[in-house]
Amino acid sequence: MASTYIQAFSTVNAREENPILKSNERFMETFCLIKNNNEKMIKNKRFSLTTSRTEANDTKKDTIPNISRRQLADRFRHGMAIQGGVKYKQTVVIRSSEVGADKNATLECILNILQESLTNHLRTLKIFGDHGFSVTPGMLQNNLILVYTKLSVEIDEYPRWDDVIEVDTWLEPSGKNALKTGWTIKNLHTGKILVRASGILTVINDKTRRLSKIPDEIKAKISPFYCDIEEEKCTPTKVEKLIGAKYIVKNLEPKRSDVDMNHHINNAKYANWMLEAIPQEVYEECQLSSIILEFKKECGLSDTIQSMCQPNEISALKIVKYMNQDLWRPSTFDFTHLLQVERNNKTKEIARGKTTWKLT
Repeated sequence: MASTYIQAFSTVNAREENPILKSNERFMETFCLIKNNNEKMIKNKRFSLTTSRTEANDTKKDTIPNISRRQLADRFRHGMAIQGGVKYKQTVVIRSSEVGADKNATLECILNILQESLTNHLRTLKIFGDHGFSVTPGMLQNNLILVYTKLSVEIDEYPRWDDVIEVDTWLEPSGKNALKTGWTIKNLHTGKILVRASGILTVINDKTRRLSKIPDEIKAKISPFYCDIEEEKCTPTKVEKLIGAKYIVKNLEPKRSDVDMNHHINNAKYANWMLEAIPQEVYEECQLSSIILEFKKECGLSDTIQSMCQPNEISALKIVKYMNQDLWRPSTFDFTHLLQVERNNKTKEIARGKTTWKLT
């Protein structure tokens, strides 16, 4: 017992007398202090990202559920929910794989960015889970998922390769059994709005693939986050079914890589198929400035798609005059589109749309 005490005492004395041991202890104390301070600074910085924005939305405190600041900040996706979760703001860099030969972002890239931003918004608010586009455990149990029935995009200016853009997303009610989404894409450095878009979401049964009513629990979860932004709205018009067309492309086939996590063909692929029927002279000398998509039925991997498009009467005359080397230069061309498949010796419409093109 006495020897143990003497040994311990001698160890303490050695530590006090040894300058190297003293230095190591001071280093560890300083390191731990700096580490704790850094963790506090990072934590405070994350939480301060949304403080000014949430304070500016005091008028909605009674209607918006309590959401933690950590929940609002989505730092790994370079986004955050603002105004108490009513809007979601995300920063995106246009990559080289997302642009065409002209270095402009492709339509498919823009549509995918819009969908990703909406998904991140709903995930940040804990409305979406980790089960694809099923919104709640209740929807998952009943095999219900959210799908688009309509998309509208207006492009004032295309984002270009390596541009840093800011995507704003919000939600609006749409009738009794649908949900409307809105987006704007801005150039982060100039603040200019490049793209405005809107979409209509509804619920379908994942097994039967038929429309279903939006459950009350979903309406209760989403309704506190509804927003109405008049000055930034994209308001699409109704698309009439095309009967007969001058430009037709047949034998378009979906690929396995076109299937998304909802087990159906990605929306952007329908848009690509529509553009296939645009006459080459218009495609080469013009730029797509707006598109409206209405989805009617789903397309399967075994289907063969026929893409049809027809210019309206005024645009048809414009094309003739322009192609005849007339000095007059039209500002825009308008086309109506139809996608259909053949099943059981019958043609079935799967989507219809409108596009507007402007000379570059």
